[in-house]
Amino acid sequence: MLNPEEAEHQELMMDGLRESEKAIAYFVGRRLAELYPDKAVVQTKSPSFDLRTYAHNGLCTTELASGRHSEIDTTWYGEKYGIWKTPANATYSVEWKSHTMTVVMMQWPQGHLTVHMRWIIADTTETAEEFLKEVSEFDSEVRSEILVFEDGCFQKSKELFDSVTSTTFENLILPPAMKKEIQDDFHSFFNAREEYERYGVPWKRGVLFHGAPGNGKTHTLKALINWLGQPCLYVKSFKAQYSTDHSQIREVFERARKTTPCLLVLEDLDSLINDKNRSFFLNEMDGFAANTGIVVLATTNHPERLDPAILERPSRFDRKYAFGLPTPEERKDYLTMWNDRSEPELRMTDAGVESVVAFTDGFSFAYLKELWLSSMMRWIETKEAGAMDGIVTGQIGTLIQQMNTPITDPGPMVDEEYEGDDE
Repeated sequence: MLNPEEAEHQELMMDGLRESEKAIAYFVGRRLAELYPDKAVVQTKSPSFDLRTYAHNGLCTTELASGRHSEIDTTWYGEKYGIWKTPANATYSVEWKSHTMTVVMMQWPQGHLTVHMRWIIADTTETAEEFLKEVSEFDSEVRSEILVFEDGCFQKSKELFDSVTSTTFENLILPPAMKKEIQDDFHSFFNAREEYERYGVPWKRGVLFHGAPGNGKTHTLKALINWLGQPCLYVKSFKAQYSTDHSQIREVFERARKTTPCLLVLEDLDSLINDKNRSFFLNEMDGFAANTGIVVLATTNHPERLDPAILERPSRFDRKYAFGLPTPEERKDYLTMWNDRSEPELRMTDAGVESVVAFTDGFSFAYLKELWLSSMMRWIETKEAGAMDGIVTGQIGTLIQQMNTPITDPGPMVDEEYEGDDE
């Protein structure tokens, strides 16, 4: 049988969720203060207060409070990630250092958003606030994750991190001199802070990868992030429903300045910057002292769409790497890589590979990948031993027709880059 405090607490969330959207937080906070008159109740909706991650790393222990119903969303994410439990409306008992606390978690819809509110109940306000600070600081650190900025906030992306850690320079097909230059350039920069400061040169850099879709920009970007091992902030959009581009740009650069040294990746730069936010973006990027240790690494499929103020001023993007269509030698290396990875019955002969190389002038890496995958699908229909040479050659004509067919409604622009180990 529940004691009076537990019984009242059990009804707290249900009663609160009956209130109007704007009144829930006040109602719950007031009731908690009444329920715990000798405790401090600190309310927060900080997005960086991730109690589960903090506890998972052994920095505190948590246990669902006994005698109180907790709403836990349980989702199956496949063999790779298994079952993931997300608290929606729950109460946890927390042991942290020498303190015993209670954390109440609630969420509810408000307009187009979902409000996530937390109440930390501790012996003193100082203890609750220190716990809030330590959990939030731990969650904000960029360690073995990549922070992705989209829809107005930063979130850690395990999916992108897994993709990055499986992408290497070893399976990247690029001109050897270009690959070495990129590696040497970034390695030298991150190891030269003392030299920059000694000679009074701002220790920051802007690098632009540009070229038609499908020619290795994304693969190179991920291989570079993996190889360098530096913290990475990855920007997908400056758009947010309830905020301006200016405030989003400021937030991104402020976060980068707190994470230095770091890579600040701007995906599809031409789609991020427009006439309304260009000046503000350039002002943030030009902050010499403030941007110490930040490498802005941008990609674009359409450099011609970028304003000359961005593209041509050396102090902004002082390194530019053009990713063009693969040469015959690079096409051969790429097809050979695919051929060697395939099961024996799916492999082409050396003569067949040479023939395909000769007929695929103008193919990007992305189209070469599509050529191989579509040919594998064709082969599966017949499973005829030794037929791969003819199947691949036959698919070339189909892809050339696709390449030369104009698209009347392209829809959203997507960079169809090839990626080594993801293929």
